[in-house]
Amino acid sequence: MKTSSTTPLLLVLVLVLVGCASAAGSDEQNELGWGMTHTQWGIDQRTPEAIASMTAQLTARPMVQAQSIMGWGVGNPEPAPGEFDFASLDGRMSFIRRSGGIPVITLCCAPDWMKGGEEGETDWSRLEVAPSPEHYQDFADLAAEVARRYPDVRHFMVWNEFKGFFNESTNTWDGEAYTELYNAVYDAVKQVNPANQIGGPYLDMAAPPPGLSLSPSSLAGSWGQVDPRTLNAFDTWAREKRGADFVVVDGIATVEEGAPDRVTALAKLSAVSEWVRQRVDLPLWWAEWYVEPRGAGWSPATRTAMNTAALVQFVRSDVATALFWNSAPSASSPTDLWTADGQPLPFLAVLQSFNEWFPPGTPLQELGTAPPLFTLASPRMVVLVNVGDQSATATVDGTTVTLAPDEVRWVARDTS
Repeated sequence: MKTSSTTPLLLVLVLVLVGCASAAGSDEQNELGWGMTHTQWGIDQRTPEAIASMTAQLTARPMVQAQSIMGWGVGNPEPAPGEFDFASLDGRMSFIRRSGGIPVITLCCAPDWMKGGEEGETDWSRLEVAPSPEHYQDFADLAAEVARRYPDVRHFMVWNEFKGFFNESTNTWDGEAYTELYNAVYDAVKQVNPANQIGGPYLDMAAPPPGLSLSPSSLAGSWGQVDPRTLNAFDTWAREKRGADFVVVDGIATVEEGAPDRVTALAKLSAVSEWVRQRVDLPLWWAEWYVEPRGAGWSPATRTAMNTAALVQFVRSDVATALFWNSAPSASSPTDLWTADGQPLPFLAVLQSFNEWFPPGTPLQELGTAPPLFTLASPRMVVLVNVGDQSATATVDGTTVTLAPDEVRWVARDTS
């Protein structure tokens, strides 16, 4: 067969392109769906019987589970340079594996010696201090060590809410400094395995502090506004990042952020998602979200309904992954998925049902409803949530469905 002299060059080009596509990943592999993040009180303070119950519940209907490398239930992974202690992180990763979870690691926070502290010491009051610039590479090396230790983990979020990256002298978030750290981590973790998937900037899309005079925000609505300094930091990361496989944000959608009521506040989730998507063409992750004002003391029914409505907003906004912050059951605004003895609270079943019936990319059909009634309809299932203070009705396949305030209703559709 006669061949062209350009064939070897074309073959090399094809192999390079295939390799690049594999290293960068596809949108689908970064669309993990709906899950949770482990925190200080999630597992360790419970009895073996409670942990066994939680493990069984998660194994029956697995979901994505995230864990930080230091803090939030995990000790210092590198108390001194080159001296590693992964015992507590190993324990958390073992739980995720035993319960069938899709593992995600949050690369935060940094050992004390990387931020001006003493080698061998851990001052937990300084957990949220960022590494000093001369130790960015040391933190990146630690991230690479973590990636090597847990080769089954494919997804890594870099840092958490820009902790330690606020520049007091300029009164703004230091996007350049964060992105320098991010790029060092990105290079190191990709060097361990090019298939590792990495995302940032994990910014809290919060409103500006009350009374602070700032330039107008480009992201505002009836729900409130996002601090323009946060948006500038996001744009810096988007512009200067070495690469990314997914983009990460989090946020509070409550009346504390400027909304007149809790129903209007939920619109922030969609508005932020749209703003991010206009700037970065990557799968969008919400690493945390909060819909209950601090200390509000909502009833379990209200809390479940509002968090379910938030998931409806995420699905409608083509969010790829959203992680519920699994905090203490005794907090003033609890966000736990289990009771202290390991019994499931209602929102656990909601998360698992959303993974089953409304994973990312599910084709949706409209029911013609509007807030305070939030609905999703696929060819197989409908979920309806009434977050208003009055009864609400919707028509599903010719049948009128009436929901009480704070009710969540699942309606299977006839597919025969």
